[in-house]
Amino acid sequence: MNKTAIGNARFFDRIGPHPLAVVAQAACGTAPKSDLQIEGLAPLQTAGPNEVSFLDNRRFASVLKTTHAGAVIVHPDMQTLVPKTTIPILTPAPHVGWAKVAALFHPVRPVTPGIHRSAVVDESAVVDPSAEIGPLCVIEAGAEIGPGCRIGPGAVIGSGVIVGPDCRIGANASLSHAQLGARVYVYPGARIGQEGFGFAPTKSGFQTAPQLGRVILEDDVEVGTNSTIDRGSLQDTVIGAGSRLDNLVQIAHNVVVGRCCVIVAQVGIAGSTVLEDFVQVGGQVAIDGHLRMGRGARIGAQSGVMWDIPSGAEVIGSPAQPKREFFRQVAVLRRMGRKQKPRE
Repeated sequence: MNKTAIGNARFFDRIGPHPLAVVAQAACGTAPKSDLQIEGLAPLQTAGPNEVSFLDNRRFASVLKTTHAGAVIVHPDMQTLVPKTTIPILTPAPHVGWAKVAALFHPVRPVTPGIHRSAVVDESAVVDPSAEIGPLCVIEAGAEIGPGCRIGPGAVIGSGVIVGPDCRIGANASLSHAQLGARVYVYPGARIGQEGFGFAPTKSGFQTAPQLGRVILEDDVEVGTNSTIDRGSLQDTVIGAGSRLDNLVQIAHNVVVGRCCVIVAQVGIAGSTVLEDFVQVGGQVAIDGHLRMGRGARIGAQSGVMWDIPSGAEVIGSPAQPKREFFRQVAVLRRMGRKQKPRE
């Protein structure tokens, strides 16, 4: 086995080789004319003369200087660090270029249209003929599955759910009370549209409040493995176009997430909170209910957010506070710890 190979053939389809010019075009970059045929991808440390690699971080410039890669995707500012035996592919966004080149060599497996014989599809459901319905799937009454969709093994698409074109629903995921746009990817085991945590306390216990909203996943949303998104109570829970949720994220009822937000693993967002566009939320953050995170706000890992965050702010800590203030306090505590004399 080639130790430099990326994308094991047991798990990933692979096409190629590709001429250097095609690879450069895929990377949205430029490269000198060459007859070089690129056979695949590899890390800088192990790439060979017929493979392409990339670098997007100057901290690893020393590795770039010693690479044996046939070509490397880099920013123009790093061109002088590329060895003479390696052809530079220059692009202002090397990481984006690398992602596109990886997709060139390892495209997503095409959908295989048809309904597996073990799937259960209600006669009132509408399944586009170009969709793939996997083994043991359940498609309930009135559900709609759009063209080019792939519904993974054991997935459940509840009554009335609408799945837009070119969506991917992972194995054992479940969707109810939901409407999905185009190119939505729900990873395995995710739960979309279940009842939210809504109840009213009484003297004898709790009175469950009906959850009468939906979940709306707009175009190009991704929902990570085992994440959960509750449907709204009196309004919809909405995940805006292009937003990405990592694994094990909890989104409560009535939450509205804007466009192109990033929510990292183990985040919990309480009900009716709003994240405006381009908000970034680090791992294990807890956000209280009925708050607003302003456009472009960045919330550091393990923060506890208890009040609104203004647009563009960077906060960290529990309770969350401005990043600079937090680290000033940390520095003071460290100095105090060093000065304190040990007890006799």
